[in-house]
Amino acid sequence: MDTLLERVKVLFLSFVSDNWRKFLFPMAAIAVIVAFLLIPHGQADNGQLVLSDSNPNPLKELNEVENKEVNETIVKVPAVIMVDVKGAVRHPGVYTMDEGDRLIDAITAAGGYLPDADSRLLNHAMKLTDELLVYVPLVGEELVDAAMSLVLQQNPQNDNNLININTADESLLVTINGIGPAKASAIINYREEHGPFISLESIMDVSGIGQKTFEKLEHQITVD
Repeated sequence: MDTLLERVKVLFLSFVSDNWRKFLFPMAAIAVIVAFLLIPHGQADNGQLVLSDSNPNPLKELNEVENKEVNETIVKVPAVIMVDVKGAVRHPGVYTMDEGDRLIDAITAAGGYLPDADSRLLNHAMKLTDELLVYVPLVGEELVDAAMSLVLQQNPQNDNNLININTADESLLVTINGIGPAKASAIINYREEHGPFISLESIMDVSGIGQKTFEKLEHQITVD
Protein backbone atom coordinates (compact mmCIF):
# COMPACT_ATOMS: atom_id res chain seq x y z
CA MET A 1 0.00 0.00 0.00
CA ASP A 2 2.80 2.35 0.94
CA THR A 3 4.53 1.46 -2.25
CA LEU A 4 1.42 2.40 -4.28
CA LEU A 5 1.13 5.82 -2.58
CA GLU A 6 4.76 6.52 -3.20
CA ARG A 7 4.35 5.71 -6.88
CA VAL A 8 1.30 8.02 -7.18
CA LYS A 9 3.24 10.81 -5.44
CA VAL A 10 6.18 10.36 -7.76
CA LEU A 11 3.93 10.38 -10.84
CA PHE A 12 2.13 13.63 -9.66
CA LEU A 13 5.36 15.45 -8.98
CA SER A 14 6.74 14.34 -12.31
CA PHE A 15 3.58 15.58 -14.09
CA VAL A 16 3.69 18.95 -12.33
CA SER A 17 7.39 19.44 -13.03
CA ASP A 18 6.87 18.71 -16.70
CA ASN A 19 3.71 20.83 -17.20
CA TRP A 20 3.94 23.78 -14.73
CA ARG A 21 4.52 26.33 -17.54
CA LYS A 22 1.16 25.38 -19.10
CA PHE A 23 -0.70 26.32 -15.90
CA LEU A 24 1.29 29.48 -14.98
CA PHE A 25 -0.36 31.98 -17.40
CA PRO A 26 -3.98 30.88 -16.76
CA MET A 27 -3.42 31.03 -13.02
CA ALA A 28 -1.87 34.51 -13.26
CA ALA A 29 -4.75 35.74 -15.40
CA ILE A 30 -7.26 34.39 -12.91
CA ALA A 31 -5.43 36.13 -10.06
CA VAL A 32 -5.51 39.52 -11.88
CA ILE A 33 -9.24 39.22 -12.61
CA VAL A 34 -10.00 38.30 -9.01
CA ALA A 35 -7.94 41.26 -7.73
CA PHE A 36 -9.69 43.72 -10.13
CA LEU A 37 -13.13 42.53 -8.98
CA LEU A 38 -12.35 42.56 -5.27
CA ILE A 39 -10.29 45.77 -4.87
CA PRO A 40 -12.60 48.94 -4.52
CA HIS A 41 -12.14 51.81 -6.98
CA GLY A 42 -12.72 55.58 -6.51
CA GLN A 43 -15.40 57.44 -8.47
CA ALA A 44 -14.13 58.98 -11.70
CA ASP A 45 -14.19 62.78 -12.13
CA ASN A 46 -17.11 63.73 -14.34
CA GLY A 47 -15.44 67.00 -15.38
CA GLN A 48 -18.23 69.22 -14.07
CA LEU A 49 -17.38 72.76 -12.85
CA VAL A 50 -18.22 73.18 -9.15
CA LEU A 51 -19.51 76.65 -8.23
CA SER A 52 -19.03 78.06 -4.77
CA ASP A 53 -20.82 80.88 -2.98
CA SER A 54 -17.72 83.08 -3.22
CA ASN A 55 -17.39 82.52 -6.96
CA PRO A 56 -20.86 81.73 -8.36
CA ASN A 57 -19.85 82.34 -11.98
CA PRO A 58 -16.10 82.42 -12.65
CA LEU A 59 -16.58 82.71 -16.42
CA LYS A 60 -18.68 85.85 -16.01
CA GLU A 61 -16.07 87.37 -13.69
CA LEU A 62 -13.32 86.61 -16.21
CA ASN A 63 -15.28 88.29 -19.00
CA GLU A 64 -15.84 91.37 -16.84
CA VAL A 65 -12.10 91.67 -16.17
CA GLU A 66 -11.29 91.34 -19.86
CA ASN A 67 -13.91 93.95 -20.81
CA LYS A 68 -12.53 96.35 -18.20
CA GLU A 69 -9.02 95.98 -19.61
CA VAL A 70 -10.30 96.64 -23.14
CA ASN A 71 -12.22 99.73 -22.04
CA GLU A 72 -9.16 101.13 -20.27
CA THR A 73 -7.14 100.90 -23.48
CA ILE A 74 -9.70 102.80 -25.58
CA VAL A 75 -8.31 106.24 -26.51
CA LYS A 76 -10.67 109.04 -27.37
CA VAL A 77 -10.16 110.10 -30.96
CA PRO A 78 -10.21 113.91 -31.45
CA ALA A 79 -12.96 115.30 -33.66
CA VAL A 80 -11.92 116.48 -37.12
CA ILE A 81 -12.37 120.15 -38.04
CA MET A 82 -11.77 122.14 -41.24
CA VAL A 83 -9.81 125.42 -41.21
CA ASP A 84 -9.26 127.82 -44.13
CA VAL A 85 -5.87 129.58 -44.06
CA LYS A 86 -5.41 132.57 -46.36
CA GLY A 87 -2.93 135.37 -46.93
CA ALA A 88 0.82 135.40 -46.42
CA VAL A 89 1.47 131.68 -45.91
CA ARG A 90 3.38 129.35 -48.23
CA HIS A 91 0.44 127.11 -49.08
CA PRO A 92 -2.96 128.79 -48.56
CA GLY A 93 -5.89 126.39 -48.49
CA VAL A 94 -8.35 124.39 -46.45
CA TYR A 95 -6.75 122.04 -43.93
CA THR A 96 -8.07 119.17 -41.84
CA MET A 97 -7.10 119.63 -38.21
CA ASP A 98 -7.91 117.94 -34.90
CA GLU A 99 -10.16 119.48 -32.30
CA GLY A 100 -7.92 121.13 -29.71
CA ASP A 101 -5.23 122.19 -32.20
CA ARG A 102 -3.99 125.77 -31.97
CA LEU A 103 -3.64 128.52 -34.58
CA ILE A 104 0.09 127.90 -34.82
CA ASP A 105 -0.70 124.31 -35.89
CA ALA A 106 -2.81 125.60 -38.79
CA ILE A 107 -0.04 128.00 -39.84
CA THR A 108 2.45 125.13 -39.74
CA ALA A 109 0.11 122.94 -41.82
CA ALA A 110 0.00 125.75 -44.41
CA GLY A 111 3.78 125.69 -44.73
CA GLY A 112 4.52 128.57 -42.36
CA TYR A 113 4.66 132.29 -42.96
CA LEU A 114 6.08 134.04 -46.00
CA PRO A 115 9.14 136.21 -45.25
CA ASP A 116 7.06 139.42 -45.44
CA ALA A 117 4.12 138.15 -43.37
CA ASP A 118 2.89 140.26 -40.46
CA SER A 119 1.82 137.91 -37.67
CA ARG A 120 1.73 140.43 -34.81
CA LEU A 121 -2.07 140.49 -34.66
CA LEU A 122 -2.45 136.72 -34.67
CA ASN A 123 -2.99 134.81 -31.46
CA HIS A 124 -0.97 131.66 -32.02
CA ALA A 125 -2.29 130.05 -28.82
CA MET A 126 -5.95 130.31 -29.89
CA LYS A 127 -7.81 126.99 -30.19
CA LEU A 128 -9.12 126.27 -33.66
CA THR A 129 -12.81 125.82 -34.37
CA ASP A 130 -14.57 124.20 -37.28
CA GLU A 131 -15.01 126.46 -40.36
CA LEU A 132 -12.53 129.02 -38.97
CA LEU A 133 -11.08 131.43 -41.53
CA VAL A 134 -7.54 132.66 -40.77
CA TYR A 135 -6.09 135.60 -42.69
CA VAL A 136 -2.38 136.48 -42.48
CA PRO A 137 -1.60 140.02 -43.74
CA LEU A 138 1.63 141.26 -45.29
CA VAL A 139 3.88 143.78 -43.56
CA GLY A 140 2.50 147.25 -44.24
CA GLU A 141 -0.68 145.91 -45.80
CA GLU A 142 -3.63 148.22 -45.38
CA LEU A 143 -6.45 145.95 -44.36
CA VAL A 144 -9.98 146.64 -45.44
CA ASP A 145 -12.72 146.16 -42.88
CA ALA A 146 -13.45 142.58 -43.98
CA ALA A 147 -9.81 141.53 -43.76
CA MET A 148 -9.34 143.29 -40.42
CA SER A 149 -12.32 141.45 -38.97
CA LEU A 150 -10.70 138.15 -39.97
CA VAL A 151 -7.53 139.10 -38.15
CA LEU A 152 -9.29 140.38 -35.05
CA GLN A 153 -11.33 137.20 -34.63
CA GLN A 154 -8.04 135.55 -33.66
CA ASN A 155 -7.58 138.23 -30.96
CA PRO A 156 -11.06 139.22 -29.78
CA GLN A 157 -11.10 142.56 -27.96
CA ASN A 158 -13.82 144.35 -26.07
CA ASP A 159 -16.53 146.49 -27.65
CA ASN A 160 -14.26 149.57 -27.69
CA ASN A 161 -11.39 147.68 -29.36
CA LEU A 162 -9.26 148.21 -26.27
CA ILE A 163 -6.59 145.66 -25.49
CA ASN A 164 -6.89 144.00 -22.09
CA ILE A 165 -3.38 144.09 -20.63
CA ASN A 166 -4.36 141.38 -18.14
CA THR A 167 -5.19 138.79 -20.79
CA ALA A 168 -3.46 139.81 -24.05
CA ASP A 169 -0.54 137.71 -25.25
CA GLU A 170 2.73 139.10 -26.56
CA SER A 171 1.61 139.16 -30.20
CA LEU A 172 -1.32 141.42 -29.26
CA LEU A 173 0.59 143.60 -26.78
CA VAL A 174 3.11 144.65 -29.44
CA THR A 175 0.27 146.19 -31.46
CA ILE A 176 -0.11 148.83 -28.74
CA ASN A 177 1.53 152.11 -29.68
CA GLY A 178 4.71 152.41 -27.61
CA ILE A 179 5.00 148.70 -26.76
CA GLY A 180 7.66 146.61 -28.46
CA PRO A 181 8.63 142.94 -27.95
CA ALA A 182 10.79 143.71 -24.89
CA LYS A 183 8.10 145.71 -23.08
CA ALA A 184 5.41 143.17 -24.06
CA SER A 185 7.51 140.42 -22.50
CA ALA A 186 8.03 142.60 -19.39
CA ILE A 187 4.25 143.09 -19.05
CA ILE A 188 3.64 139.34 -19.17
CA ASN A 189 6.43 138.68 -16.65
CA TYR A 190 4.94 141.31 -14.32
CA ARG A 191 1.51 139.65 -14.49
CA GLU A 192 3.02 136.26 -13.68
CA GLU A 193 4.93 137.63 -10.66
CA HIS A 194 2.46 140.17 -9.23
CA GLY A 195 -0.92 139.18 -10.61
CA PRO A 196 -3.28 141.22 -12.80
CA PHE A 197 -3.11 144.99 -13.12
CA ILE A 198 -5.69 146.70 -10.92
CA SER A 199 -5.72 149.99 -12.87
CA LEU A 200 -4.41 151.47 -16.10
CA GLU A 201 -1.79 153.47 -14.21
CA SER A 202 -0.38 150.31 -12.61
CA ILE A 203 1.20 149.40 -15.95
CA MET A 204 3.83 152.02 -15.08
CA ASP A 205 5.07 149.58 -12.42
CA VAL A 206 6.50 147.54 -15.29
CA SER A 207 10.17 148.23 -15.91
CA GLY A 208 10.66 150.43 -18.98
CA ILE A 209 7.18 151.96 -18.99
CA GLY A 210 7.15 155.50 -17.68
CA GLN A 211 4.78 158.43 -17.73
CA LYS A 212 5.50 159.40 -21.33
CA THR A 213 4.93 155.85 -22.59
CA PHE A 214 1.75 155.58 -20.55
CA GLU A 215 0.37 158.77 -22.12
CA LYS A 216 0.80 157.15 -25.56
CA LEU A 217 -0.98 153.94 -24.72
CA GLU A 218 -3.56 154.71 -22.03
CA HIS A 219 -6.33 155.26 -24.60
CA GLN A 220 -5.57 151.84 -26.17
CA ILE A 221 -5.74 149.59 -23.13
CA THR A 222 -8.12 148.35 -20.45
CA VAL A 223 -7.94 146.14 -17.37
CA ASP A 224 -11.60 144.96 -17.47
